[in-house]
Amino acid sequence: MAALLLATSTLSGLRPQSKSMTSQKLPPVAPDLDARLAKWRPVKMPFDASRFTSRERQLVEKLVEASQQLDDIYWRQSDPEGLELYKKLEGNANPLADKIRRMLVINGGRFDLIDDNAPFVGDEPYSPDCGLYPKGLTRQEVEQYVREHPEQKAAIYSPYTIVRRRDDKLVAIPYTEAYRPFLERAAQNLRKAAAHSEDPAFAKFLRLRAEALLNDNYFPSDLAWLDLKNPKFDVIFAPYETYLDDVLGVKTSYGAAVLIRNEAESRKLALYQKYVPEIQNALPVPPEYRPSKRGHLNPMEVVDSPFRAGDLRHGYQAVADNLPNDPRIHVERGTKKIFFKNFMDARVNYVILPLARRLMQPDQASKASGEGYLTFTILHEISHGLGPNYAHRNGRQMDIREAIGPIFSGLEEAKADVVGMYGLKWLTDHGALPQSDLDGYYASYVAGLFRTIRYGTAEAHGQAEMMEFNYLSGQNAIRRDRSSGRYRVDYSRMPEAFASLARILLEIEATGDRARAESWFKRYDAMPPELATALKAASDVPVDIDPIFSFKVRVE
Repeated sequence: MAALLLATSTLSGLRPQSKSMTSQKLPPVAPDLDARLAKWRPVKMPFDASRFTSRERQLVEKLVEASQQLDDIYWRQSDPEGLELYKKLEGNANPLADKIRRMLVINGGRFDLIDDNAPFVGDEPYSPDCGLYPKGLTRQEVEQYVREHPEQKAAIYSPYTIVRRRDDKLVAIPYTEAYRPFLERAAQNLRKAAAHSEDPAFAKFLRLRAEALLNDNYFPSDLAWLDLKNPKFDVIFAPYETYLDDVLGVKTSYGAAVLIRNEAESRKLALYQKYVPEIQNALPVPPEYRPSKRGHLNPMEVVDSPFRAGDLRHGYQAVADNLPNDPRIHVERGTKKIFFKNFMDARVNYVILPLARRLMQPDQASKASGEGYLTFTILHEISHGLGPNYAHRNGRQMDIREAIGPIFSGLEEAKADVVGMYGLKWLTDHGALPQSDLDGYYASYVAGLFRTIRYGTAEAHGQAEMMEFNYLSGQNAIRRDRSSGRYRVDYSRMPEAFASLARILLEIEATGDRARAESWFKRYDAMPPELATALKAASDVPVDIDPIFSFKVRVE
């Protein structure tokens, strides 16, 4: 374990400098690189090995090693050229090299996620294909190609293939082929971790997930994951999310998180689990848009995560997750909701509450709280599993991601936010939560909006919450006081505003109306000048955290 714990290098976990690299010339960088880095507050996420037995420490060690392999894959999906630059700059004695490397780790590449993907190093503009498609390939080209070659559509649209050009053809290469060496090592480490586990069900899941890495059939292991009963150790370990894919919106990226259960906090979640079917039934849309959730599993866990990799490490630092994303799992079993307490505490303390104090009226800022934000986040994650399971367009059932296209991620994040707030009102109306706490939930939600909006509309969560802010402002549920420049929530207008917006977003998903989705977000994607001014005045508040783990970080 000592080989992995307590890295003593720079904040991004860099390895010792190599003298042979000290004279290497640096590429051009943004002149305000220091200011960009200052937007990310380094926060330690320690792993206290003394709490665990030798066998448990070995289990965690192997899970971390497996996760590092998925991180290697993610770099190649996100920005292969950025990965090469990161490795090339290792050991460069110029202090600027360390800053570039840290910024590369934060963003998972050369493009600043909170500056609309503008390059912060080099001058190559961002391209939505990342490492998933040939350079310059557009959605229109893909759609035309599959019309002419319908037999290739399934492979090209698969969430588990990368697309390449061969002469005048597009070729889909399975992840299991493109990333085989990394996947084999990751699978081997999962099997070793299973051998150290004292939980037979968790060991079984790890072995099934190892198989899935090598055949891209995650269904059996996803079911086994949902069947785990309050595991002490858990892991997120799969290509789940589609945030990287700005071409088709269907390609998944690899992510991993080692999880240690917080038993006391997890017990509190039982309240929400029992009401999931009722909230689904109460959604403000026709019954065919809200299939029954009765009898579905809704396991929930509050955890600390001492190590994350892939899409859970780079960029936006998630404080919760709702998985798996496979609609077949949603129909048959449900999903698992995971809340990262150490990341949640850091976000609230270093970002959300300071922003609330700067931007909201003092009496309302004082109502924003960590507990209120956690409650909203719980309902957000629950709501990813609410609403329609599939889109129905022109008499055909299809995956909502495929129907909506690249904007799906922003649409789904907005739906989860808005349906979650609608669900919170339902819970207070039915006595499950105190009615007296509702204003605090609204204040905490708005404080969170200010935090996420600063990501800009190039990022799915920022895109979603910019739209939400503008819509709620249009309904006069959020107003800016001209004399103070601060924002005030009209609590009385919030319920109807959320109900009407929930109806719209659920209808878009249920009908798979891509044009309506794109038009809707375009209508609401611009930041009002007065909000931009207010956020600029709070620019000393970090945008997010940069987690510093107790484990050495290495990249191949």
